[in-house]
Amino acid sequence: MKLIRFGPAGQEKPGVILSDGSWRDASAFAPDYNGEFFGTDGPARLAPWVAQGGSALPVVPASTRLGSPIARPTKIVCIGLNFVDHAKESNMAIPSEPILFFKSTSALAGPNDGVQLPRGSEKTDWEIELAVIIGRQARYVSETDALKHVAGYCLHNDYSERAFQLERGGQWVKGKSCDTFAPLGPFLATPDELADVNALRMWLRVNGQIKQNGTTANLAFKVPALISYISQFMTLEPGDVISTGTPAGVGLGFKPPQYLKAGDVVELGIDGLGEQRQVVRPAGQ
Repeated sequence: MKLIRFGPAGQEKPGVILSDGSWRDASAFAPDYNGEFFGTDGPARLAPWVAQGGSALPVVPASTRLGSPIARPTKIVCIGLNFVDHAKESNMAIPSEPILFFKSTSALAGPNDGVQLPRGSEKTDWEIELAVIIGRQARYVSETDALKHVAGYCLHNDYSERAFQLERGGQWVKGKSCDTFAPLGPFLATPDELADVNALRMWLRVNGQIKQNGTTANLAFKVPALISYISQFMTLEPGDVISTGTPAGVGLGFKPPQYLKAGDVVELGIDGLGEQRQVVRPAGQ
């Protein structure tokens, strides 16, 4: 299944994308796609309900705004330097263990909402990433059992303000958590929608020019390893997000570096997970 949330920001309703590509309102089944929904096997319960009566569900016009396909999670856990080529362009070594950092859940945005430059920003950057949505509580899980805890996968643009991240002291979270810095979606794809999560093409363009062109095959630490590793340090709750890292081609890696400015258009996609489009807005708007 492909799950969407649609409507004005803060008033989103849950929906589904049927096999014919139409968007349908699923709010009669669940009030929202949140931790409670995922923690009670919501996708597994929703699937037969949609199969039996999906064509009768109210149609959602294609012009409707899409929000994040999940309601605000308890946490967004990100993985740093998880692609060999990105580590190389950052002049850093592939870590011996995954690098973990948080992104504030208040950064969550819809896939086509504009990204807003933070006040004082001169180094806002892009990062296409595969996001994993947790479906069952994960605590001290093994790699063997890790995928049993996955509800689905999403496209994520891990926007980063590099000066805030790298030049202001403290942890990376300062450069990762600005409002609108975590557009997610357009939909959540349940695992059965993807033939091989380790072989998905990833691409990102800025103003029509390809900047990132990679594949999830180059993840240094794969999804099962990441879930198992993170669960040794914290409990992953249903609806939580793991953003798995970005391939080469971020603005920081160019010589000289390239950063976003107001009016720029960022487009990105991952095979099987749809596409996003964001227009960069100036600070304070």
